[in-house]
Amino acid sequence: MKLDVLALGVHPDDVELACSGTVISQIAKGKKVGVVDFTRGELGTRGTAETRSAESAASSKILGIHVRENLEMADGFFQNDKAHQLKLMTAIRKYQPEIILANALDDRHSDHGRAAKLTIDACFYSGLVKIETRDEQGNIQAPWRPKQIYHYIQDRYMKPDLIMDVTPFWEQRMEAVKAFKTQFFIPGQEDNEPTTPISTPDFMLFLEARAREFGRLIGVKYGEGFVSRTPIGATDLFDLK
Repeated sequence: MKLDVLALGVHPDDVELACSGTVISQIAKGKKVGVVDFTRGELGTRGTAETRSAESAASSKILGIHVRENLEMADGFFQNDKAHQLKLMTAIRKYQPEIILANALDDRHSDHGRAAKLTIDACFYSGLVKIETRDEQGNIQAPWRPKQIYHYIQDRYMKPDLIMDVTPFWEQRMEAVKAFKTQFFIPGQEDNEPTTPISTPDFMLFLEARAREFGRLIGVKYGEGFVSRTPIGATDLFDLK
């Protein structure tokens, strides 16, 4: 299946937390959007790899995405090396996305920045003719390089180069986040898991505050911010807020 947008996340729930409003908005415009998670989040303090997989499936239904898969890299121990680049290149060539949404370039969790660099390198090498990858049937894949990578902003604040208006999709976005019931504070839900920086009521307030801040910068209620390593071009000045 060829996709218009492929959202990458090193952990299940990265996409939901940082750019799911954008994902939903593009689907509403008729675009084909998919998610590829690098790991199963097995090192997470709360929940298990199995619960994270079930939660990802529930969230995917809420988002309405066209496809989701997990590359099953080792949480915390994956590297930006040839083996991991080839695995990600295979997914990129499989879905042939025009745009990639990727982890933050630098963040509190070291996996995020490492995943961003892995994405950058894999996207470049994926366009080289002389690097061979094969699909599930053993067929040689055609080279493919996405037109643009946008890095979503995660825990640490970064000045965004691009802000997407996600106001009409905010409630649906947050329902997708809350599908990860083991990870976050859900009012009325019994919780016997250890407390983490993202499992308190304050974290949900932080998500809304960040979205309101980005939204205010472009004159809307809620926004999601992205950073680009390359200039953002446009053919129509009226496409820009």
